[in-house]
Formats: sequence, C-alpha cells, structure tokens
Amino acid sequence: MSKKILLVEDEKILGEMYKAKFIQAGFGVVWAFEAKEALDLAKKEKPDLIVLDILLLKENGIVFLNWLRKEPEIGQTPVVAFSNYDDPETKREAFKLGVKDYLIKTNYTPQEIVDKVKSYLE
Repeated sequence: MSKKILLVEDEKILGEMYKAKFIQAGFGVVWAFEAKEALDLAKKEKPDLIVLDILLLKENGIVFLNWLRKEPEIGQTPVVAFSNYDDPETKREAFKLGVKDYLIKTNYTPQEIVDKVKSYLE
C-alpha cells in the first residue's frame, strides 16, 4: 500500500505541481489550501507524512503545527516544512514543534523535495 502524504500549499500552481510529483513517485496525496482544512483532512485521512508550507492564507504553518501536536490521534505525524520564508525564528519554532526538516523551496528542485520526503518515509 502506498504511503499517504498531506500536502498543505495555498498556491494552486505549486500545489498541483507537487501533487503530480508525489503521485508520480507512488504516493497517495491529499491536498489542503489552509491550516483548518489541513487539520480536518489530517484527522480524516491519517497521512503518513505532512508536507507543510509555512506561509498560508489564514493561519500559518506554525499555528497548524501547534494544533496538530495537540491532537492525540495524529499529533505524532511527521511533518516536513517547506517554504520560501527563510526566517530563523520561524525555523526555530518549527523545529521546536517537531518538524523533520525545513526546506527552502528555492534551494531545491521539486524532484529533490520529493526525494527528501521519500527518505523520511523509508
């Protein structure tokens, strides 16, 4: 059975591209545009890993992480943050909330991001 990823990305073009890349790599993908929707999907779908954009339309990725960690059933779900927001304080906060990695989108090709995510699911 393929591993399931919850992709949290509010930019439609990027989301579609990453979703296609993850599916191509053999993952099941559910996609949320914002934090609240992502939390609901995480509860429903129980993903193996969450790929989380930090800058989202309403609540940001840090808010989402705080919510996620309080949920008994899904609070331990591994999360890889990916963002173009390269702020040391935000990164520190994300790692404090247990992200496996904090990838700066512009430093990686989409394929490299897929490969990184794969490595956390092996």
